[in-house]
Formats: sequence, structure tokens, C-alpha cells
Amino acid sequence: MIDEIANTPERVEIKNAVRAICDRFDDNYWAEKDQSHSFPYEFSKAIADGGWLGIAMPEEYGGAGLGVTEAAIMMQEIGRSAGAFAACSTVHINIFGLHSIVKHGSDKQRREWLPSIIDGSSRACFGVTEPDAGLDTSKIKTRAVRKGDHYVVDGQKIWTSTAQQADKIVLLARTTPIEECKKPIDGLSLFYTDMDRSKIEVREILKMGRHAVNSNQTFYDGLEVPVEHRIGEEGKGFRYILDSLNPERILNAAEIVGMGMRALDKAAQYARERVVFGRPIGQNQAIQHPLAECWSELYAANLMTFHAAEMYDAGKPCGAQANAAKYLAADAGFHACDRAIRTHGGMGYAAEFHVERYFREMMATQLAPVSREMILCYIAERELGMPKSY
Repeated sequence: MIDEIANTPERVEIKNAVRAICDRFDDNYWAEKDQSHSFPYEFSKAIADGGWLGIAMPEEYGGAGLGVTEAAIMMQEIGRSAGAFAACSTVHINIFGLHSIVKHGSDKQRREWLPSIIDGSSRACFGVTEPDAGLDTSKIKTRAVRKGDHYVVDGQKIWTSTAQQADKIVLLARTTPIEECKKPIDGLSLFYTDMDRSKIEVREILKMGRHAVNSNQTFYDGLEVPVEHRIGEEGKGFRYILDSLNPERILNAAEIVGMGMRALDKAAQYARERVVFGRPIGQNQAIQHPLAECWSELYAANLMTFHAAEMYDAGKPCGAQANAAKYLAADAGFHACDRAIRTHGGMGYAAEFHVERYFREMMATQLAPVSREMILCYIAERELGMPKSY
């Protein structure tokens, strides 16, 4: 499926090199990390040592300067590996999460911040979502009050991945009370600053899957953030994070398709080998047809994903396409993982065959980073001209 997209020598090289790294970390490695809730430092280091964390970063700061299409090829290979979503989650903030620095940071900020992220010596997390705001980002309550040459931050975030390991955070906070703003999205500022553990409390959230990569609540009590750690202008942070949303959707879709293809590959292999009533179960159309449907859904989602990637790299508006790619991929990936378990029968429920881990990790893609329902609202409004429903 990805071979049709990797249609240049450079893209083939990306696919093969990333796959070679991923192949060093098999299902047993990831199962152990999942069961012990241990961060995959070895995998993360291997990706960093290969120079892949900066695939879409500017060359002058140590990156490869490639596009979202190439980054999507990379992330799909990682998603199709034994690590599934956990493997993707160890690296994808480097691909999209710091785009606001690339686009809106000063040259001094880019020179100081980007090289360490690219070489893996620094790890960032993303602090935007809050318990009471959810996807209504304009309603976040975390405040950053300016006190001379610094801001003082107080508040709370949720679903902050890798906060246990991160030494830096991309943090969105309200610098002007919402009642003093012309629009709800005004008055939000974006910062890139240190994870000062004396002022930030991190509490892990126990969750259904992706145990190898932690999700957390983070609490900020008097965190001092230097003014020079603010990205761009005060009050424009919401607009800055919008710049990363389309590539985030595209890369997430590519990862999900990869995860779905891994589950489908496992199911097809099992169906060829499992013999019941004197014949392989893959000879039965009740097994064949659902798996063929999954392949078709994943193929279609993949075409939309890389169509959106090509539009983004060409500088064309691609909001609807990026969102549709994420929507189609999440449904196709979920169906593939569900069918993989059903194909394995009772053994699909057992950790030994790993498909139950893929399913648990795939479930998150139905919910984050944006729900399928919010995507449908977006498409209905932007492409069908319907009134805003929320």
C-alpha cells in the first residue's frame, strides 16, 4: 500500500531505513513495555540516532527539511511496526508539535530550541487540553500573568503525553481574561519552556492502552516563564497552534493506516495457518470477506491521507482533506483491529497474539486528537455550508 506512495528513490530510502529500525523492536519488546508501563527509551534513542526526529524540520537547525508527505511515510512505517500507536507516540510531537516554533519563533529561539529536539537530547510534551474545556480550547482556564520580565502560570492540563520524561513543554495559557477579548480565541499565548518539577506536578492517568507511553494530568502552581520563552506575539497563541493541526491530522491518519495494516497482516497470516474442520479458516468466505473489506477501507483512507499530504506540501488549503483522512483512517483502522481479534477467535483475546494490544491502542484514535464527531461538524460547515452546531 505504501509502496505506491514511496515512488522516488528518496522516499523508498526513508521507508526502508525506518522499517529497518522498527524491525529491531519486535512484538515481545513492545508487549513487555506495555505490561510494565515502561517508556521505550531504546526505541526512542534508535529513531533519534537515525536522524529521523527532524525529518520535517529546517535544514539550518539540523533537520532534513522534507515535507509532510515524507514524514507521513515515516510515521506509517512506525505505525505498521510492532510498536503500533505507542511507537508513534514516542516521536510524533517532534514532527508536528513544534511547527509553531518553526513558523512563529524568533531565529534565536529556533537556534536554541530546535537542534536539541532534533538530536533527541531534549524531549517536549504538549500542554493544551484541560479537563473542563475539552475541545473548546478558547475556554481553557490556565492563566499566565505577566510580572515584569516573566509570566507566572497557574492552572491544570490533561492528557499531556510523555510528561513523565519531558524536560520541555509547549504550553498554551490565557494571558488576557476572556471577558476582555473581542473574540474567545483572543488572549491565548503560546510558550515553550522548562518542565520545572518544583512548580509542575505530574500525575499519570491509568488508561485502556498505550501503556508504554504515559498520559498525564499536569498542575502548574506559580511556574515562572521568562518572556523570551513566549512564541510570537502575546494573545495569538490559538492561531499559532492552528498551523500544526492539518499536518497533525495527516500524520495521525498515516499512523492509523499503518496500525490497521499490521493488524490485518496478522489476521491474514492466522487465517492462512489456522486449520479447523480440516481446512484453513481463511478458505471460508466468512473470514475472507471481512478482511477484504478492511483492506479496501484502509486503501481508501491511505489515498485520502497522502492526497491531503501532497496538498499541504503544495501550499494548498487542505483542512477538509486532512480531517477526512483522519476520520476515514480511524474507522478503517478500528475495523481492521476488531476483525483481527475476531479472526483469531478466542486467541485474539489473549496477549500472546498481540492483536488485543493493537485494538486497545487503536481505540484512542477514535477519540483523539479530535473526535470523529467534531470532524463531521467541520466538514458539514466548511464543505456543505451548514450552520455551526456547537
